Amino acid sequence: MLGLEGQDIHQSNLGWSPVYVESNLGVMSIGFMLPNPDEAVIWRGPRKNGLIKQFLKDVYWGELDFLVVDAPPGTSDEHISIVQFLQATGIDGAIIVTTPQQVSLIDVRKEVSFCKKVGVPVLGVVENMSGLCQPLKDFRFLRMTENGEHTDLTEKVIEYMKEKAPEMLDLIAASEIFDSSGGGAAKMCTEMGVPFLGKVPLDPQLCKAAEEGKSCFSEQKCSISAPALKSIVEKLMAKYWCKEMSVEQ
Repeated sequence: MLGLEGQDIHQSNLGWSPVYVESNLGVMSIGFMLPNPDEAVIWRGPRKNGLIKQFLKDVYWGELDFLVVDAPPGTSDEHISIVQFLQATGIDGAIIVTTPQQVSLIDVRKEVSFCKKVGVPVLGVVENMSGLCQPLKDFRFLRMTENGEHTDLTEKVIEYMKEKAPEMLDLIAASEIFDSSGGGAAKMCTEMGVPFLGKVPLDPQLCKAAEEGKSCFSEQKCSISAPALKSIVEKLMAKYWCKEMSVEQ
């Protein structure tokens, strides 16, 4: 997603050097240490914990504004280790990401409880993949036959709209992919007393940018998801770090 496949870790007398996406964004990942990208990491807890400690202690990060740890889902050894290793330095908090349906929220409730038990503030919850949103003209239009085959009518439909209702080509079409009838992340946040930061729609252009290892902010293609992400960043900055720096920085 960051466009860093095939990169190696370099070592200096100061320690391991992060791999830089840009001059202000350095990354360290176990993926850089694998001889083959398809290799599975079959490690027990102590070895994983040892590597987490090395990533914190032996990597020459230099002066940092933020250290972001992208943790796997759940409440496993990794989460406990990160909290323990960083406790002395102070952790600003956790940002928790979920999708709208109950099967995801069940796990996320456990994450929130974990943070409360170990004394890590929950900075907020983000509802990701919150409905599919994209311009109507980017959809494919299909007719399904009785035997389940599809006939592509996209070209005809677009031509018809251009001729009969051109204003429709500027519309954004939205559809609920996951069942959010239970109230989604917003309701869970109210019930558990944690901040709700906002929703990020399922945007095919954002998915494409991730596949290509590009930032959704570098081009104007992610016109649906980029504003939603920027709004979440602005909320966090205004609430927790407004004195340190501006959103532009």
